[in-house]
Amino acid sequence: MQNFYRIVLVVLCSVSITMAQQIKTPSEFLGYELGTQFSRNHQVVDYFKHVASTMPNQVKLEQYGETYERRPLIHAYISSEENMKNLETIRENNLKNAGIMSGAPSNTDIVIVWLSYNVHGDEASSTEASMNTIYKLLTERQELLKNTVVIIDPCINPDGRDRYANWYNETKSTPFDIDPQSSEHSQPWPGGRANHYLFDLNRDWAWTSQKESIARIKVYNKWMPQIHVDFHEQGINSPYYFAPAAEPYHELITDWQRDFQFQIGRNHAKYFDPQGWLYFTRESFDLLYPSYGDTYPTYMGAIGMTYEQAGGGRGALGVKTSEGHVLTLKDRIAHHTTSGLSTVEISSKNASKLNEEFNKFFKNDGLKYKSYVMSGNPEKIDALKTLLDRHEIAYGYATSKKVTGHKYSTNANGSMNTTSNDLVVSTNQPKGKMIKALFEPNAKLSDSLTYDITAWSLPYAYGLETIASTSLVSSQSRLAPPPPVPPLSKTYGYVSDWNSLKDAKFLAMLLNKNIKVRFNHEPFSQNGNTFNRGSLIILQRDNTHIENFTIELSEIAVKNQQRLKEIQTGFSDKFPDMGSSSIRLINKTRIAMISGEGTSSLSYGATWHFFEQQLKYPVTSINSEDFGRVNLAEYDVLILPSGSYRSMLNDSGMSKLQDWMRSGGKVIAIDRALSTFAGKKGFGLKYNDNDDDNESNNLIPYADRQRESAKNMITGAIFKTNVDNTHPMAYGYSKDYFTLKLGGTSYSLLDRGSNVAHIGDDVMKVSGFAGINAQKGLKNSLVFGEERQGRGSIIYMVDNTLFRSFWENGKLFFVNAIFFANN
Repeated sequence: MQNFYRIVLVVLCSVSITMAQQIKTPSEFLGYELGTQFSRNHQVVDYFKHVASTMPNQVKLEQYGETYERRPLIHAYISSEENMKNLETIRENNLKNAGIMSGAPSNTDIVIVWLSYNVHGDEASSTEASMNTIYKLLTERQELLKNTVVIIDPCINPDGRDRYANWYNETKSTPFDIDPQSSEHSQPWPGGRANHYLFDLNRDWAWTSQKESIARIKVYNKWMPQIHVDFHEQGINSPYYFAPAAEPYHELITDWQRDFQFQIGRNHAKYFDPQGWLYFTRESFDLLYPSYGDTYPTYMGAIGMTYEQAGGGRGALGVKTSEGHVLTLKDRIAHHTTSGLSTVEISSKNASKLNEEFNKFFKNDGLKYKSYVMSGNPEKIDALKTLLDRHEIAYGYATSKKVTGHKYSTNANGSMNTTSNDLVVSTNQPKGKMIKALFEPNAKLSDSLTYDITAWSLPYAYGLETIASTSLVSSQSRLAPPPPVPPLSKTYGYVSDWNSLKDAKFLAMLLNKNIKVRFNHEPFSQNGNTFNRGSLIILQRDNTHIENFTIELSEIAVKNQQRLKEIQTGFSDKFPDMGSSSIRLINKTRIAMISGEGTSSLSYGATWHFFEQQLKYPVTSINSEDFGRVNLAEYDVLILPSGSYRSMLNDSGMSKLQDWMRSGGKVIAIDRALSTFAGKKGFGLKYNDNDDDNESNNLIPYADRQRESAKNMITGAIFKTNVDNTHPMAYGYSKDYFTLKLGGTSYSLLDRGSNVAHIGDDVMKVSGFAGINAQKGLKNSLVFGEERQGRGSIIYMVDNTLFRSFWENGKLFFVNAIFFANN
């Protein structure tokens, strides 16, 4: 009998080995040695299809989405044959263990490890390593799959990766040039880092502004892994970076999550040390900002980590480092493959413990705030609900009449009378810790030196009055649906409110349909209705060129769920009348935007995405190098995204721009673009001078200077500003606005212009880190302003309201600047 079992075992092993041997190595499949070329995305997809078709009992391939450029987004599930037969049961057990699905799990001994590659397209070694990793898992490390399900996403950002790979493959020398100054180590603008719309997808996990992120988050929440690794690259002269992460850690991160990062790091060192590979830990890459590929999973109960390999866009196939070592793509692939397999190994060894601690993470009794209650414009609440739905976070509607707690508008204790329209998001649900991370008034910082912004609180981002309550606020699950938008009858005209981005989208659609629209500079009243500044006014007499105008307008209103009030006369109960000079026609504005060298690709991309995917209004991109040849008379508005325009706007370029403005053109300058105009002849913009006596740096110890410099830094903090809401740029806003300030650059209030939003003598920071000297420098400083230039004007937007597309409450300022300012 013993001989029989031995024979069976030998046969089974032989079958397994035979199956594994049928898988081609990446090099065999691709037709070139891995690491000697950059593979295009379709080749990577084809390799994963090959692996899945060769070993269908252990690999399942799934397309979970598509990029803007129509490239497939895929991931592979890899495990033992037994686990693959029960894959859905494993998934459900995992969600039950977290309390997301009801019922008790039948098994918590299987750990889910998710490996994500190439979120930054030009950090391209990781996708190559993903092919090597799946091959080695199925051929050399089968034993790890007995109690693990490994999910591999070989390329989060195929559009950016192919932009880089295609450029490099057509640019490189043969043999490749290791001189870091050679052209193959210097990508042209905008580089391959970002996706189609030039968004950094590694900062988009929580905000899900991009279709790649939306698709990925849907699957992530379906699986909720215990381990998530985000594979990256950094500068060519850096050693490898792996866990544990640097401070600050968010206070939500558990002792176990901290401890296991150390266990993982030590396991990696076990493999790196014999090779003599250099690495570092606990530096640079912290765990605070919630929208990264390491922090988002961490706030969802996982051990979330970033691994950084030297190379990036400058690494190419090989490059000489500052120490004289030649770093090759083969080296980079080997390092990422080793850390990936080591991660699976240490996770497999600790599968039961990982599941046990995963279960504990979702106990939320210790959270200070039990409920966040939000009141405000229904359209802004709807926008927030869309985000919550993507993350499968539950919410309800207030049934209490009054709530007390921390009041966001005053940054102090307060109360709020509620209605049934007010949104309640409570932390007594499995994702309570993620709710705290996204909604908390002010994230606690254990260290002021951070890798990213330190404030993002959603109530400020969406412009909603909020109470954070230490008590659980009662709520009901849903409201009765609003009545349908009624069809319009033919009458003198129609009026729409102007409060949100939804209203702006409605205006854009009307203008695209050649419907003429007016807006009011002064409030007016008719039939008991008062219409505030900026209301959209659509008159029959303006639109006689459109056949069946009322029917077409009604269809647009229904499609946009836009409720219009009908007016029967041009004679208002309260001035102005419809023929008043304070009621202006909104022209079908012709908009241009600068792209190319000098422009921040991220700022340009966010603006481009805003026009095409949100506002849905045409914009023409003009390359900065072509500015001298462009006929500006073809445009009404020119947008300068954040960037440096000194080359484009040299003496002749600036003269051309000023002549165009004086003849009626409007410039919108954003963030760093303002430096082009500060202190220049013909412009009233000046840097703010709040020179308090700062201590000399001469006597500060060298080791302390970086930390001392933090006194002058603002790392993404939220400040309360004063708003002149009688100015067209501020229509739809109250007299207060909370701005996200990304840095400490400060400009004085305009002497000859309109200070639309500003910070006064009393600087009120409500969230995030801002050094003491930086805060002093913000006294009496400009946030948004307009300065006339002849018949035209220049709009100064010190703070970028389109930054990463998540600061929803600021977007209407940008739209107002386009259509209302100087009109």
